[in-house]
Amino acid sequence: MHMADALVAPAVAGTMYACSAAAAGWAVKKVQEEDDPKKVPLMGMMGAFVFAGQMINFTIPGTGSSGHLCGGLLVSAVLGPFAGFLTMIGVLLIQCLLFADGGLLALGCNIWNMAFYGCFIGAGFLWKQFMKNGVDKKKITAASVVGCILTLQLGALSVTAETLASGITELPFGVFAAAMQPIHLAIGLVEGLITAAVLCFLYEARPELIWTGNSAGTAERTKKPRLSFRKVLLVLAGGFVAVGGVLSLVASANPDGLEWSIERITGSAELASSGAVHAAAERLQSMTSILPDYSMPNHTTALGTSVSGIFGGIAVIALCAGACWLFRLFGRKGRHGQNQ
Repeated sequence: MHMADALVAPAVAGTMYACSAAAAGWAVKKVQEEDDPKKVPLMGMMGAFVFAGQMINFTIPGTGSSGHLCGGLLVSAVLGPFAGFLTMIGVLLIQCLLFADGGLLALGCNIWNMAFYGCFIGAGFLWKQFMKNGVDKKKITAASVVGCILTLQLGALSVTAETLASGITELPFGVFAAAMQPIHLAIGLVEGLITAAVLCFLYEARPELIWTGNSAGTAERTKKPRLSFRKVLLVLAGGFVAVGGVLSLVASANPDGLEWSIERITGSAELASSGAVHAAAERLQSMTSILPDYSMPNHTTALGTSVSGIFGGIAVIALCAGACWLFRLFGRKGRHGQNQ
């Protein structure tokens, strides 16, 4: 669901940048009030895992299309919606700037469509409601599936609304929505099952890592953990290396749900952009993207995909750690104020 710049007009792009920036500012303020330093390494590892997971396109049978994780609900079910949203921004920034995945002009749209709904609607509202009377695997599975389906439907609807507001006449709203909504229903179902599998593992390994939104902020502490916190981090690290470095090589070559929908309507998976703002954004993005399309420039080997998967995950970890230090997240600002 990464939107290209050609799908948005500068005015719509600016509006969505402002909306996403406002949500990010709110999230920073809320995370500064938290006092949970364990979330700092979790932000990095969960972000790296989602980055790698988004490289794995899975085929939607009978459609000729594919889908991949968005990950907002997954990270927020562990980190909470505010830290989860900031983590997703880190993932999308790295994808956009280093790999040219999603347009730079459209980044505000992509943050809203792929992160806001999953983190604040999927986790902040739905997940919290499912878990308010306790956590178990059945609730985790139900909340994951329902949450992913709903938030992908909202994200797909936002894409069509943003193209409508941008005056993209090649994609009439009704026809575009009729293509986007059903395919993302199927993608949401698969993402929900994958999300449930990962969260059920974390629940068994370290139940207090599951965010519930209650006063304690964690799952039932009476359940005995099977792995230490350090081992959980190592499993997540191994997971992102295996997924990004190895499994990414066997990802589906079919177009994703957005590209598939565009191609059904226009005959091409991409639309041409025009205008000075679009050209400037493209030039800037070409300067920052060192591994465009997750490949090594002038090389056609699969090595570029593996390198991209591992390097991108490391970059997400570094960005999340840097953001935690820069914005004094997880109680640092609060404790400083108390000491004064």
